[in-house]
Amino acid sequence: MDENSVDRMKVRSVVTCDSDFGCCALCYGRDLARGHLVNQGEAVGVIAAQSIGEPGTQLTMRTFHIGGAASTAAAENSIQSKNDGTIHLNNAKFVVNKDGKFVITSRASELTIVDELGRTKEKHKLPYGSILDKGDSEAVAKGDTVANWEAHTLPIITEVAGRIQYVDMIDGVTVSRQTDDLTGLSSSEVTDAAARPAAGKDMRPAIKLVDEQGNDVMIPGTDMPAQYFLPGKAIVQIEDGSEVGIGDTLARIPQKSGGNKDITGGLPRVADLFEARKPKEPAILAEHTGTVSFGKETKGKRRLVITREGGDAYEEMIPKHRQLNVFEGEKVERGDVIADGPETPHDILRLRGIHAMTQYIANEVQEVYRLQGVKINDKHIETIVRQMLRKCTITSAGDSEFLPGEQVEYAQVKIANRALEAEGKQPAGFERELLGITKASLATESFISAASFQETTRVLTEAAVSGKRDELRGLKENVIVGRLIPAGTGFAYHQDRQAKREEQGPSAEQATDNLAALLNAGFSDE
Repeated sequence: MDENSVDRMKVRSVVTCDSDFGCCALCYGRDLARGHLVNQGEAVGVIAAQSIGEPGTQLTMRTFHIGGAASTAAAENSIQSKNDGTIHLNNAKFVVNKDGKFVITSRASELTIVDELGRTKEKHKLPYGSILDKGDSEAVAKGDTVANWEAHTLPIITEVAGRIQYVDMIDGVTVSRQTDDLTGLSSSEVTDAAARPAAGKDMRPAIKLVDEQGNDVMIPGTDMPAQYFLPGKAIVQIEDGSEVGIGDTLARIPQKSGGNKDITGGLPRVADLFEARKPKEPAILAEHTGTVSFGKETKGKRRLVITREGGDAYEEMIPKHRQLNVFEGEKVERGDVIADGPETPHDILRLRGIHAMTQYIANEVQEVYRLQGVKINDKHIETIVRQMLRKCTITSAGDSEFLPGEQVEYAQVKIANRALEAEGKQPAGFERELLGITKASLATESFISAASFQETTRVLTEAAVSGKRDELRGLKENVIVGRLIPAGTGFAYHQDRQAKREEQGPSAEQATDNLAALLNAGFSDE
């Protein structure tokens, strides 16, 4: 790969395998127990469950279950290059400040360092407000500091130059003036809406940029005035009427530094991930790509509006106590984090896709085991995730027999859609669903397997009422009815091979080989 300067390639994965039932040998890859391509009929699901479950006994014995909270005071504030190469900025929006430095004004920016053959050596995420000494396509040496930012505050950066004009910033009502005893510098802190007197409840403090004639300055590429609304606790050090340049910091929002982060670990964390449980105060992600604005607030919530390019607006009500990472007039991509918190796999699947969600679950599970020095191959976790993704919800029926809103097996929809497309008809539209492992086991196609797991009476009653038919495809249902399990040598492929071999009898070559082996054995005995 190095010689041919290949820096990325597509890798087959259990999650994205197109097989209707089970998974194909090429997507699964190597049988880790034997070191060659996995055999057809190998019970990879059982192996995956055992590979994840067995080290769990070590977690229990070592009593390393971590619960509670940990301080997050140590935060990164710069990126140092580990290689010589050239900087490439992806999906980055920036302005150049008066010092000639590049200030990042987008959320989902990435910085990559590539070598002379164009291979990616490093990839880093750039937070909003990062300052870069060097721009796109500039050379960088190993050990150079490529980007830096303030670790414990989130800056509000101006994208235009102009004169500051305070809006709704009234001392003692919406802001409070403070003077630092050591430096003598004064600053204004925006008061939280809940702590303001009645007169300031409906006011929205903001900093507006105007030109010399007092006219609004527009944000480049838009018809929106450069007006930056200030959230509660924001600290403003620039005085009303002062001049600012492009890329200057208008205000700083203290991040909850030294705050607490939930670090529940051990088996409870693994169980939460595989059960796809939603955390208490999850991160809020952008539902669409567009421009952010804020609408009319209610008593305890603020209205976030994302206006898409076509002019359609999406509204969401967000509790006022949630700290937002976005400002008015800012562009966000679908799936960007709007308010911090633990991310939910359901949101990641819906907004960023299967690949990002699989990566999230695999990384989080591995994190628990890595603490214990336990190595688990990702393909085992992916095998479980594949089973969690077996269901999908029908969004549009097309020419199929499905109903909108119905929850159906993904394999069933694929088979039906293939048949419809072959006939030139409209296939059904669907969205993948993520189910926790308990729910996924109960929602399996086989009612015998589901009844043997939990809620036996309910499962059997439902099966009887709806006249279900069990195809006996899995292991459990075959064990229950006393048939040979469809795995290992009981797999249909091996059964067919065995039957053909018995029909044909030994070939002439096999007979010759067998005779030679017997004769050799006879001579060696003497």
